[in-house]
Amino acid sequence: MATPNGLARIDTNGGAQKTKKHENGICHDDSSAPVRAQNIDELHSMQRKRSAPTTPIKVDGAASPFAAALSEEDRRKQQLQSISASLASLTRETGPKVVRGDPARKGEAVKVAPVAAPAPPQPHHHHHHHVAPTISVSDSSLKFTHVLYNLSPAELYEQAIKYEKGSFITDTGALATLSGAKTGRSPRDKRIVKDEAAAQELWWGKGSPNIEMDEHTFLTNRERAVDYLNSLDKVFVNDQFLNWDPENRIKVRIISARAYHSLFMHNMCIRPTEEELEEFGTPDFTIYNAGKFPCNRYTHYMTSSTSVDINLGRREMVILGTQYAGEMKKGLFGVMHYLMPKRRILSLHSGCNMGRDGDVALFFGLSGTGKTTLSTDHNRLLIGDDEHCWSDNGVSNIEGGCYAKCIDLSREKEPDIWNAIKFGTVLENVVFDEHTREVDYTDKSVTENTRAAYPIEYIPNAKIPCVGPHPKNVILLACDAFGVLPPVSKLNLAQTMYHFISGYTALVAGTEDGIKEPQATFSACFGAAFIMLHPTKYAAMLAEKMQTYGATGWLVNTGWSGGRYGVGNRIKLAYTRKIIDAIHSGELLTANYQKTEVFGLEIPTAIEGVPSEILDPTNTWTDKAAYKETLLKLAGLFGKNFEVFASYKIGEDSTLTEEILAAGPKV
Repeated sequence: MATPNGLARIDTNGGAQKTKKHENGICHDDSSAPVRAQNIDELHSMQRKRSAPTTPIKVDGAASPFAAALSEEDRRKQQLQSISASLASLTRETGPKVVRGDPARKGEAVKVAPVAAPAPPQPHHHHHHHVAPTISVSDSSLKFTHVLYNLSPAELYEQAIKYEKGSFITDTGALATLSGAKTGRSPRDKRIVKDEAAAQELWWGKGSPNIEMDEHTFLTNRERAVDYLNSLDKVFVNDQFLNWDPENRIKVRIISARAYHSLFMHNMCIRPTEEELEEFGTPDFTIYNAGKFPCNRYTHYMTSSTSVDINLGRREMVILGTQYAGEMKKGLFGVMHYLMPKRRILSLHSGCNMGRDGDVALFFGLSGTGKTTLSTDHNRLLIGDDEHCWSDNGVSNIEGGCYAKCIDLSREKEPDIWNAIKFGTVLENVVFDEHTREVDYTDKSVTENTRAAYPIEYIPNAKIPCVGPHPKNVILLACDAFGVLPPVSKLNLAQTMYHFISGYTALVAGTEDGIKEPQATFSACFGAAFIMLHPTKYAAMLAEKMQTYGATGWLVNTGWSGGRYGVGNRIKLAYTRKIIDAIHSGELLTANYQKTEVFGLEIPTAIEGVPSEILDPTNTWTDKAAYKETLLKLAGLFGKNFEVFASYKIGEDSTLTEEILAAGPKV
């Protein structure tokens, strides 16, 4: 039979195969059931299954289906009220109207029961139940702020790629992002509110990283950040924890404008379980990250368009005019350096690992000393790479992730970091091939400070939970480009305090005429940029804990031997690893020691697998006069650096200060 246009009708019977039903000339293929959707939107909504809370909510001992639904609604309502309170302006009656969900997906906003006075009916917002302010006096109080709350990495990838220019998926599945104009921290733009308590407790003045601001200026900047965040279509909210020690963990809320910042903090802080989120309540500390939005240069204390402000009294931090994510991580670290010592817990800028027998070691060291390389050891479990607490319970990692340098990263040298750069990892400011998306880790076009942020469980030998018993060894690493410090020395308590407060390393710096020479760098407690109290307070706590729990202090030089940079040679990494192994195994506790001149360091006479002649620097220098001269020069630099701390009294008298001073080099 021909169709109206004269072509033969197509036989839909499939010839002899009568597997298809025919009704009214319509062919139904029943090899699979038709989808139960009336339209394409409905089909799309079926694709995503609603996440259920993992704990049934019990009423009078029995789980009621009604109670669960109601309580879930109430819980969401309380959560939104808490976020609205966080985002509240201090000059208006109430917080903003907040609603959960992505504004781009109109039908998807999570419904939340009205809070406070019921709002008048708003037909154009019929799908939102919202948190309503009692009075509407401005445009900002009429609009909704959409909250994207604790999104998963997959959701954050989608947000970043869709809405944030410069976001790409690399060939290994990591999210490559750009941090904008700032590719590192801005320490000169960081301010701490100097209220009465802070004036008494914090370290101010010469050598201190703390630059003051007043409360009013802080509130001005807070208002600016909050108004900016509330003016956006959506904000990202992360509720997470700091410190793996359950007795001393801190609840933090991070409110940010970018998916990149939300994913970064998702990786770097401790990720709560569903149950923990349900019980989260009010945070102990809140970060308002306004990212690229600048501060007002007319505001008092402002020195640029960037301002990073911490108010310890209000437990808040405001970030304006920088998108560098490390500001949030290190800002919180500074806060921990204030909160933890109040609980008699020592906060430390260190790496930490544990042997199979439970022996824990702490590694301190500035950039380029090998802290990451030496604390990442295949024979030991990694507790953490950067920030720790030492309490009466033992050690605990403050963070839930690692923030690794990527410049010149290679699979051979750092296999664990290399393999951790996969789906979920944030790659900051790296350069990649535009077609294959393969990252070139040697490329410094954007910055030398390229970074990867990933959850600690991406490291195969990470110890989860990230806690351990009391440390047996405290290892201070120095890369001595002057070549006069021994490869390893055993320290007494006073020497440990002296070298901990000094925080020495020597970088190789190029001068104007291209001659490279060593430059001494001192950073109190191996992390001067983040400490809040006077360095001697942390040092005294360290000595007290080492004494109580029987830990030994070591000074390890990973730098030059047999001459300064350009004359001698860098101590082989294989030898340094053998030295570290001998510390872990306890071999060095039973070795024979001799004392060096000037610094008065105890050096072992032999270590298995290390040539004995390199253990004493006097053997390795051919020019003995140059050795003595360089040794005295370095001793002088130590002495000059320590002048800032010499006048500080610990406790009632200055005997401890004198004891620490006496442990320094004798010139």
